[in-house]
Amino acid sequence: QVQVVEAGGGLVPAGGSLRLSCTASALTLDNYPMAWFRQAPGKEREGVSCINKRGDVISYSDSVKGRFTIFRDSAKNMLYLQMNSMKPEDTAMYYCAAGRPRDDYCSKSPLSFGIWGQGTQVTVSS
Repeated sequence: QVQVVEAGGGLVPAGGSLRLSCTASALTLDNYPMAWFRQAPGKEREGVSCINKRGDVISYSDSVKGRFTIFRDSAKNMLYLQMNSMKPEDTAMYYCAAGRPRDDYCSKSPLSFGIWGQGTQVTVSS
C-alpha cells in the first residue's frame, strides 16, 4: 500500500515552533496535490493547509493562518509544514495526505485525498 510518511512532531512550549516533514519512497510528491490535516482526541479531522501540484495555490485554515506555512522541496521530494507561534489548541495528531495525481487542486477536505500517513503527534504545552 502506497503511503506517505510524516516526521517532526514532538512536545513544544506555547509560542514555540516545529517543522513537520512528509515524504514517500514510491511517489513523486510534486505530481500530487498535497495537504496537512490534524485530529485532536474527540474531534473531527481538520484540514490545516493545502498546496496544489504547481505550488501556486495555497490555503490555510483560519485557526493557523499567519502562523503556519506549507511548502515543498522538490529536490528532496518533501512536503513541509512550518509551525510558529504555536498554541495549546494546536495539539493533535498531524497527517500528511496526497490527492489525485490526474487533477490539480488545493483542498482541505479529507475526501479529496486517498493517500495518508500514520501521523505524527504534536503536543503544545501551556
